[in-house]
This record gives sequence, C-alpha cells and structure tokens, in this order.
Amino acid sequence: MESKLKVSKQLIVSEVDCRLYGSFIEHLGRAVYTGIYQPNHVSSDEDGFRQDVIDLVKELDVPIIRYPGGNFVSGFQWEESVGDRDLRPKRLDLAWRSIETNEVGLQEFYKWTKKVNTEINMAVNLGTRGINAARNLVEYCNFEGDSYWANLRRAHGQAEPYQIKTWCLGNEMDGPWQIGAKTSEEYGRLAAETAKAMKLVDDSIELVVCGSSNSQMPTFGEWELDVLDHTYEYVDYLSLHQYYGNASNDLAEYLACSLDMDQFITGVVAMCDAIKAKKHSNKQLNLSFDEWNIWYHSNEADQAEKPWQVAPKLLEDHYNFEDALVLGCLLITLLKHADRVKIACLAQLVNVIAPIMTDENGNAWQQTIYFPFAQVSKYGRGQVLKPVVESDTYQTKSFDEVPYIETIAVLNEDELVVFAVNRSAEEVMNFVVSYDDISISELIEFSEISGFDIKAVNTSDKILIKPHASTQITLSSDTLQANLAPLSWNMIRCRLKK
Repeated sequence: MESKLKVSKQLIVSEVDCRLYGSFIEHLGRAVYTGIYQPNHVSSDEDGFRQDVIDLVKELDVPIIRYPGGNFVSGFQWEESVGDRDLRPKRLDLAWRSIETNEVGLQEFYKWTKKVNTEINMAVNLGTRGINAARNLVEYCNFEGDSYWANLRRAHGQAEPYQIKTWCLGNEMDGPWQIGAKTSEEYGRLAAETAKAMKLVDDSIELVVCGSSNSQMPTFGEWELDVLDHTYEYVDYLSLHQYYGNASNDLAEYLACSLDMDQFITGVVAMCDAIKAKKHSNKQLNLSFDEWNIWYHSNEADQAEKPWQVAPKLLEDHYNFEDALVLGCLLITLLKHADRVKIACLAQLVNVIAPIMTDENGNAWQQTIYFPFAQVSKYGRGQVLKPVVESDTYQTKSFDEVPYIETIAVLNEDELVVFAVNRSAEEVMNFVVSYDDISISELIEFSEISGFDIKAVNTSDKILIKPHASTQITLSSDTLQANLAPLSWNMIRCRLKK
C-alpha cells in the first residue's frame, strides 16, 4: 500500500496558536484531590502538590488549562474557594454528586499553574449565578487598582493581579444535565450582558461563548445561530465539545471518527461566518474546542460509585493502544483547522479521562494517549502546511471514503515535522512525502507507536505502549520515504538547511 503527502511552504494553513495544546482540570473525581493535590503523598511539595504529577504535566507543555469545570462550574461559588482555607465550607457538588471540600480553590490552583508553567482558562458560573458574580471574579483576579474585590485578593496574599486572559461564559448550557440549563434565547441574552460587564472591568480579556454540548444535540446548529446572534460582537471564541469511543468494538469505524470531528469543525465555522455576514461584521470569530477526548471505558464503573464521597473514582478510563491511534488522528484534525481552532483543551489532564494517572499510595504514570499528545504539543508548533494527500480508502457504516493515511506537516524555523497514522490493520504503508520548495539537511528522528494488541494498556508499573525509534526511512533532496507499520502512530522530524 502506498500513500503520498505533498507539502509546500507556499500552502500555509496557519501559524499554530500554542493554546491548541491546552487541557482541563475540573473539580470532578480524583482530578484535584489525590490527582494534582495530595499533601500526605511521598512526592508532595510544601504546598501539598504532587511533584510526580507536576513533572509529567510539564513534559506535556500545556499552555492553558480550563478550570474549574465543566459541569461543576454551574454550582460553583467562587468566593468560597478563596481566603482562609479553615473557613471554607464543604459543599454538595450537584453536578457529580460529590462533596467539595474547597481545600483547593482559585488561590491554590493558580499557585499550581505557576509550578507547571501554564495559564488559567477560567470559567464563570452562568447556571446558578450570573453577571454580578462574573464581573466580581474578573475584578478579584485582574484589577490592579484600589477596589473592594482587588483589595480582598491582596488580603488573601496575592498582591499582584492573576492576569487571567481567557474566560469561558459558563459550560454546556444547552444540556438538560446542567444545573441551570437554558434555552438558546435565555443563554444568549445572559452571555451577552455578562460579556459586556466583564469587559468593562478588563477590556483585555478574551471570552468563549458556549456552543452546543456536542454535535448530536437536537438543537445543534439552531443553538449556535441563536447564541451568536446575541453575542457575536462581545465574544472572541465559540466552544465545541465532543468525545469519541468504541463501544461497538468496530476498529475501522473508530479509527474514522476524526472525519466526524473534521465535519463538526467545518460546520461550526460556517455558522460563525453566516452570523458575520448577517451582521455585516468585519470580525472573524474563532473556535475553542475546549473539551475533546476519548470517553467510554469508565461508564459502567461510574454507575457503581456511591454518591456524596470526596474525590470518588469517576471517569477513570484506562486507555489502550487503539485509543492512542485515535487520539493521534484527532490531534492531526485539530492542526488541519489551525486557522480557526485557536484553543483546544484535552479533557481532562489527571485521573479523569486523562493522559496521566496517579496511584494514591504509589507513583504517577502515563497512559497510552499521553505520548501522541506529548509529541504533537512539543513538536507541532510553527506553521501548519496544507496537506495534499493521495491515499487508498475504505468504507465504514458512517463514512464512504476513509483514507488509510491521516497526516499533517508543521514547518518551523528549524524543522519540518510530519505526523501520520496508518489506519490499515494489515498492510505496511509506503509513505512518500514530497517537498519541492523545502530544503532538508538530515533526519532528526523517526519514531512510531506500533506492534501492540489494540486492547493493550499501560499500567503504573509497566509503560509498554510508547514511541520507539524506527530506521525504515530514506531521504532525498525533495522526498522522504518511510515504511509505516500497520496500525501505527508516527512522527518524522527533519532538520532544515540553513
């Protein structure tokens, strides 16, 4: 089997916004407690944060982390998450039917983000609260002057503003599972007025307005158009959420789900541009794909958990080899749309549908999906080149033509980097990349994740599924040719001539 990728520095999709490699920490399950924070753990630092988790997060190099939810945010009273920890109340979290101790709040999470070199993407509660709570939170976090909320921040030990740049206007407000769910008209009006008030406090912030909870929602499309009709001139991004899984155990169909993500993004871009035209606006609205991942392994286990625990084991998917391949395809798809998708958040980061898992009495470790994400986050920065692809295809229940190759190239000052997934379960792929106007001096690295049983997983004591070097590649002045193993994730890095 052969496939071809032609790239040119004359065909640039966009410069990658580094926030494309963001993630998500919600007060859900063990994401916070026994995830990032566990004071009695052997690795924990003076603030109670697990150093082994900090080290793994830093390797992922996530530039932004959405916080504190998620569904959790629709019941969040931010004032209870700041100040003296001994005075903070324990609350019922109705979203996940858990007990929230407020031991880790905004102050502590901000301190943790500095340890892992990231920024906060802060969500405000538009489920049970509204304009006042949101504007007060912006004032508390970002205002430099002499005011009540800014002075309270100082009294809590934070003299300088947090300077949070990116803010989400609620979460999944169309979902009937959401506390304070709203119609598109109700949410659109509230989001518009909240956005106006927040930007009056700090006009440098960027705002993300809620799109549909997923593309299967019965109001998908109608929701986007209604909400944007109210908010278009006041916000900067529209959110997308989507999760994928293989509950039907159909590998060919599962590997094709990135085509669904591609169609989803294309459709939402069209909706944004329709409102732009309707309003005769000069403003381009971009997208924040601020929840995406694979989520289906843990559904049955979640049903067995008793309610009203502190940090119950919820959404703890254990990812296998086929999940790593699919995640690679989804990452490539996000890069293909780097001209409009400027923010994306892998949901989530630790323990909860996450690339990083922790043992409460042991170490932190990397799931299979950790490694494709780490490679793309580290090396997928620069200019995305428009892929011109030739490939055989196959057919599934949902898609008439699925290319056997999923691939993209990124060009920066020093390197040409190619990411590719061979979807074929049987055949080695002769993969030819041509680059007439790009001068390559040498191969830096060709790594692959391949050769594993599709249901194989990593464990805390055995990280089996991870990249390994391959020598099955040759370079010439204008092409490279690599043999991609069946069912493989691949990264090729080439140094440019100076």
